[in-house]
Amino acid sequence: MFDHVVFAVSDYAASKEFFVKALAPLGVVVVSEGRLGIELSHRNSKASLCIRLQPEPKPSHLHLAFAAESRGQVQAFYRAALEAGAKDNGPPGLRPIYNENYYAAFVIGPDGHNIEAVCHEAED
Repeated sequence: MFDHVVFAVSDYAASKEFFVKALAPLGVVVVSEGRLGIELSHRNSKASLCIRLQPEPKPSHLHLAFAAESRGQVQAFYRAALEAGAKDNGPPGLRPIYNENYYAAFVIGPDGHNIEAVCHEAED
C-alpha cells in the first residue's frame, strides 16, 4: 500500500536519534541520509519512513506516497484524484533526482496533504 511516508519535525537531531533507537528492535535501519533528511526502512523493504527538518514554525502537512504497480496506475491515480477534487502538485512523469525509474504523480488532497503515487519499475 504505502511506498513511503514523509513528515517534518522541529528538532531533526532529536527525532533522528529517537526513531533510529526506538525502531531498531523492529529491524528498522537507516537506508539513506542527505539534504532531504533521513530514510528508515527494514532491510530489502520497498516501504520507508522519511523524516525531514520542518522549515517553518507551523505544522507541516504529511506526504503520503502510495505504491503503484505500473506507470499506467500512476496516470490513472492522477486523473482520478483530480476528478475527485485534488489540486495538481506534479503531473505523472519521471523524477530522476530520486532514481532513474522513479515515475510519480503528486496532488494536494482536501486537507492540504501531498499525496503521491509512485512506480519504481521500468516503462511497461
